Formats: sequence, structure tokens, C-alpha cells
Amino acid sequence: MSGSDLIGLLGILVGLGILIWLAFKGWSVLLLAPIAAVVAGLFAREPILAHWTQTFMRSAAGFFAQFFPLFLLGALFGKLMEDSGSVTAIADFMTKKLGAGRIILAVVLGGAIVTYGGVSLFVAFFVIAPMAQNLFQSAGIPRRLMPAAIMLGTSTFTMSAMPGTPSIQNTIPMPFFGTTPFAAPGLGFLASIIMLGFGLWWLQREETAAKARGEGFGEGAPRTAEALAEDETLRERATTAHPFDPAEIIHGKAAPPQPSFAAAAAPIVVVILVNLVLSLIVLPRLDLSFLGRPEWGGTLPAAVTGIWSVITALTCAILTVFALNFRRIPDLRATMDAGANASVLPAVSVASLVGFGAVVAAMPAFAVVRDAVLGIGGGPLVSLAVATNILAALTGSASGGLTIALDALGATYLARAAQIGMDPALLHRVAVIGSGTLDSLPHNGAVVTLLSVCGSTHKDAYKDVFIVAIVGAIIALAVVIVLGSLVGSF
Repeated sequence: MSGSDLIGLLGILVGLGILIWLAFKGWSVLLLAPIAAVVAGLFAREPILAHWTQTFMRSAAGFFAQFFPLFLLGALFGKLMEDSGSVTAIADFMTKKLGAGRIILAVVLGGAIVTYGGVSLFVAFFVIAPMAQNLFQSAGIPRRLMPAAIMLGTSTFTMSAMPGTPSIQNTIPMPFFGTTPFAAPGLGFLASIIMLGFGLWWLQREETAAKARGEGFGEGAPRTAEALAEDETLRERATTAHPFDPAEIIHGKAAPPQPSFAAAAAPIVVVILVNLVLSLIVLPRLDLSFLGRPEWGGTLPAAVTGIWSVITALTCAILTVFALNFRRIPDLRATMDAGANASVLPAVSVASLVGFGAVVAAMPAFAVVRDAVLGIGGGPLVSLAVATNILAALTGSASGGLTIALDALGATYLARAAQIGMDPALLHRVAVIGSGTLDSLPHNGAVVTLLSVCGSTHKDAYKDVFIVAIVGAIIALAVVIVLGSLVGSF
């Protein structure tokens, strides 16, 4: 490594250190990302203004242009499902059906159903957490297990592994690899079973041990949605972690009577079915060759059809919520405004992280990092998993870390896969699961928000969150890599 490379690498690390440290302190990523990029450029003696306008902004704008419809529709759908009472109705139904003896399972499955159906993670937090508190308290289950139960249902397999999940993380690899939301469905489903089964085993083990030693629900009080919405430090952390601005959770008005379970679940069924039909049947049969013309940017159909299927599925689900709850939502305009506004800051924040990643990737010293990552033994799946894990951990954002990794290395991994005959769907699934492991470290905005919502602290509750959200996901990722390397994608 030359002296200039060493200085350039030091600049990348210093810039990244500034970004991580000040972001954890609650500084806005909108400011930190360009500052960190400037620091990296100064160390490398690169043209700063050129990188800011031509590298940083073009990359950030490209991400925003490509994925903002998903942020917008996802946040809008989540807010409509919340204010229509649909999320609460689904959680209530699961609780009644499973009974008082399976409270943890009811909380996990309630969160899983709504997030797999496209409801924003933070909406699920604010609806399910108060319900879980009442159930845990009545059953004498320790409060410290609440965050882990909610995290398991909302932020693990339904975010990264379940085939067809409309999460932003599952859509990001599609333009890079030309895949669909249902990439490697068999491996994704297997990974989901491992995450769910391992997490439930751990939570049941902890519940049994707590009862044996006489540990009850415990002390503590959850913070209200109003208090959390006013916490600017928490807001800045949260908006880089998931595509919903928690400040908007208090806007809009909830419908007093809950809809029936059938009416509440119908939009979720629509998301899944429309996504499936478009991804696997309709769009592959359409003649989309016109996208290759200059006026459409010379785009390959495979680069956009996956995103189109998710956009269409969410749009149909939103229309379904309208049709079933139009007269029930007290203030439809306020609800829709809140949903739309909730999408903006997360989208711009993640786009800023992507811009920073683009500047880093453009530094001459980044070749050292790239060669080191690609040189990791075990083949492209292992090195891809390591890259997404590290970047998601450093940024505290699965979507930000995943996009940075694929922007810098996606084309290289795709070329390597083609050389060895590997299905790009396997790269897709490994990348997504890899981004959803170490992103749940203590500084992650979703973790911080959930602990606050549940009235818990890192000291009391994070160990169980770590086990179900990180250890379980890493086990599932390892199984997918081994099976994928042995038998390929399925």
C-alpha cells in the first residue's frame, strides 16, 4: 500500500468516524454525510466541490429518484392502516385466537403479519407496544422481553427473508441484480423459519426461567407517542433506520371503532397477491423493449420491473383501505398528509448516506478496501455478506448500508456470479439478509425507538434483542450461504 493510499484510507475512516459518532449524538445525517464526504476528499486531495455536486449529489439524487415512490407509498399505507384501526384489529385478533397462554407468540405473529403486508415498522411499534404491555403485565411476563418479541416479529424475517416482502431492503438489490421481490424463495422461507423458530425458542426459554426465579413484569413506564415525536435526537437516529418519520405518528386521527379482521387483513392480502402476480406472471410476459430507447434512459426491464410490482401492490392496497374505510377515518386528509410527510426525511437521510458512500467509492484508496473485501475466502456470497454486514453496522441502517455496498460492489459481484454460473437471486437474498443482521446494534434508530416505546433500557432489554435480531439472523444467513453454495438458488 502506497503512502497516498494509506492517507486516503485514513481519510475514509475519519469521515466515517465523524458520521457515526455525531449521528449517534443526534446530529442530522443531512449535514453529516456531506461533511464526512468532504473530510474523506480532503485527505485524498480530491476536488471537493466536484465530488459534492457531481458524485455525492448525483448518487443521492439517483437513489431518491429510484426509491422515493416506495418510501412514499409505504409510509402512506402504514398511516392509513394505523388510523383505520386495521393494525390494532389484526393484533387483537391474533391475541384472542392464540389465547392468554401464548402471549409472546401472539405479539410476534401480530407484528409479522402487518409488516409483511407492507405496514411501516414504526407504525407497528406504536400500535403493538401498548397492547403487548397490557398482555405481558397481566401474564407476569418480564417487560424486558417486550422489545425482543416485537423486534422478532417486525424487524427480522419479514424485513429481509420472507419471499415477496415489500420492505425497502428487499427492493434495493432488484435494480442491481435484475431480480424480483421473490428472489430465492425457498432459501428465504427457510431463513424465515430459522429466525422465527430460534427467536421464539429463546423468548420462551427466558420466560420460563423468569417465572422460575419469581421475576415479574417489573418497573418502568413507556414514553408516549407525543413525547417520542418531540425527541429530535431519537428522530434523527430513527429516520436513517426505517422509512417512516416518527414525528408524524401523532398526526392524523384514528378511527374509534375497529374494523373487522377480514376488512383489516384485506389490504395486506392485496399487497401479497398483487406483488406475486405482477412479479412472476404479468410483468415477465409484457414487451418492455421500449425501455431500451434513449428517451427511457436505455433501461433494462429487469432493472425496474421488481420496483414496479411493489409500487403497484402498495397502490392497490391503499385503494383497498380507501374502499373499506373511507367513511371511518375521522380526518382522511390529515392522515394522508402525515403519511406523505413521514416518507420525506427518511428517504432524504438514506439518500445522503448513499451519496457519502459514492464519494468514498470514488476515492483512489477505496481500491484497497474493495480488494480486501473481494479477497475474503469462501466465494462471493461470503464476501457480499461481510460487506453488507459491516456497512449496515457502521451506518446503523440496513437500507443505507445495503445501498452503499451494492453501489460500490454490486456490478463486480454480478460479474463474478455470471462467471461461475450463480443465480443473481442468490446474491439478492444473501445481500438482504446480510444487511438485516448487524444493523440492529445498540445505536440503530429502530432499536432506540422501540426501547423507548416499551419503557425499557439497553441495560435491561438489549441482550434479548441482540439474541433474536442478530444471532438468529446470522445463523439463518450462514445456513443460506452454505446451502446456496452447495445447491444454488431455490
